[in-house]
Amino acid sequence: MDLELKGRTALVVGGSRGIGRAIAASLAREGARVALVARGEETLRATVAALRSTGAEAHAIVADVSTEAGAQAAVGEAIETLGSVEVLVNNAGGSLGSGTFEKATAAQWREVLDLNLMAAVWCSQAAVGWMHEHGGGAIVNVSSICGREYCATAPYMAAKAALIAMTKEMSVSLAKHHIRVNSVAPGSVMFPGGSWDRRAKSDPERIEKMQRDELPMGRFGTPEEVADVVTFLCSGRASWMTGACVPVDGAQGRAL
Repeated sequence: MDLELKGRTALVVGGSRGIGRAIAASLAREGARVALVARGEETLRATVAALRSTGAEAHAIVADVSTEAGAQAAVGEAIETLGSVEVLVNNAGGSLGSGTFEKATAAQWREVLDLNLMAAVWCSQAAVGWMHEHGGGAIVNVSSICGREYCATAPYMAAKAALIAMTKEMSVSLAKHHIRVNSVAPGSVMFPGGSWDRRAKSDPERIEKMQRDELPMGRFGTPEEVADVVTFLCSGRASWMTGACVPVDGAQGRAL
């Protein structure tokens, strides 16, 4: 199936590792020209180099999108570098060690909301202006199963649930400008250096029990399994999809 992405321009926020890296690679395999944004310059440039080694056109943008100024600068640089931003994937996020409602501090609330919710707000606001003026575009917000089901971290749950809700509003208000907005809700995804990988190494018995009791398919997801869904939502083949939240969780959400 031709996803109609060849030559299209895409900005992947949080694109240096894990799900974001897999999304950038998936888009590039379909022929998209990609720009990747992340805070960690060394990992980001290594990822871009790996993509370029496959023949992809990829660019690195070092920025902190958890600030409004950083997000605007990142989108502006992407437009300058690529000439356009037809696709935006908001993948910045993380629980950052935030705790339950009783334990989460004011600083944790601000940090988690800025990274998981406001980064998507600021990047989208900056990209939508260009999309509006140039005939439309596609935005995908990477939420989480924690935005749909219970997780033991209040700020992260609240931010990811808000991201899904914001997606619904954006889809309606931006439809007249031919801008589609969808979200995905990944379940627990394992990749080298990720949080589940670290937990598996530090407490393998707990992770084995989790796989038996909480993951109906008996395994963690992979970044590539999420990335392929995101790539489809970004593509012309999803032209009648907007406002949706697609779970990519191996039925984990049904088992909670």
